[in-house]
Amino acid sequence: MRTDTKRLTLLGLSVALAMILSYVEFLLPPIISAVPGIKLGLPNVIILYVFFKSGEVDAALVSAVRLFLSALLFGSFLTFLYSFAGALFSFLVMLALKKSKLFSTVGVSIGGGVFHNLGQIIMAIIVLGTREIGYYMIILTFTGTLSGFLIGILAAIMIKRVKAR
Repeated sequence: MRTDTKRLTLLGLSVALAMILSYVEFLLPPIISAVPGIKLGLPNVIILYVFFKSGEVDAALVSAVRLFLSALLFGSFLTFLYSFAGALFSFLVMLALKKSKLFSTVGVSIGGGVFHNLGQIIMAIIVLGTREIGYYMIILTFTGTLSGFLIGILAAIMIKRVKAR
């Protein structure tokens, strides 16, 4: 069992790494300029690592702190609302997929990527008051699957090669 000081240190380092990746992603130009809002989700490599190595509670803490700080530094209140909805949906689906023991890290990540987008679309429907934005989910399912796959591969490599101490 980790000591509280060691756990807090690892959580702090995880938040710092996730924030660095958030900033890198913030600086990158849009992947597909014709389709706004599509990102790789680089910070999720760290969230997945923590999710599988330290547990769900620690991953939720790292994710929540990163969301708050990212919105504060790089976004707005609306950014936070969209990100929070996406993170909540994503986390709940990843938790269910992991607990089922039927999915690999990559499968869990893909589920998280797709449901992150669904959470954001639902929040957009609520905020904007229009259901038509739901059609955007067709594109976001594809991009969420692709980014979830890539992030899942990176996280799986990290889980295999980085020893948690």
